[in-house]
Amino acid sequence: MRSAVILVGGEARRANGQEKYFFIYQGRTFIERLIDTLRKVTDEIILVARDPSQCERFRDLEPVTCITDIRQGIGPIGGLHAGTLAAHGDFLFVTACDMPCIEADVVSHLFETIGDHDAAIPCWCEEMIEPLHAVYRRSALLDYLRSHDSLSLRPMIRSINTRYVPVDELRPYDPALRTFTNINKLEDLERINRP
Repeated sequence: MRSAVILVGGEARRANGQEKYFFIYQGRTFIERLIDTLRKVTDEIILVARDPSQCERFRDLEPVTCITDIRQGIGPIGGLHAGTLAAHGDFLFVTACDMPCIEADVVSHLFETIGDHDAAIPCWCEEMIEPLHAVYRRSALLDYLRSHDSLSLRPMIRSINTRYVPVDELRPYDPALRTFTNINKLEDLERINRP
């Protein structure tokens, strides 16, 4: 079974307080686009919100489950922790809600290429990786997240058996690598929506 975990609980500081999952791209919200894409290649979709009131914003979305952070205020690793505990799949595709162009074939390739590894993480170079556009083995995440010192994802990635997937390996599925488009600011949104 394959799960998708979408982290939606950010504070939206870089987007003037606006919640990026409701940004519109090509006529649909980011979260609608992500759900439509990920339902093609996963068996369940879990949204991880910061609190119950944020979960309420997604009550009309199907087919998704919305849960809240268990360890609050610690950033993406807190969302990853909650999402991993809630997931039923042996493997999890983990992403943030500000990536509206994720390509299903790229996600499928990451699931297929993980093999015996604990993670399949796209990389541009040694220092530039995409930990929030990656597939993880649930059991490895559970082991790590049970007890960890750092709130950064990088020490986790270094401590598990990670397969770094060069982005050029993904070009057959997405030649322009639009799957990694990340919208942090309103200016970024305006740029991708220009005709």
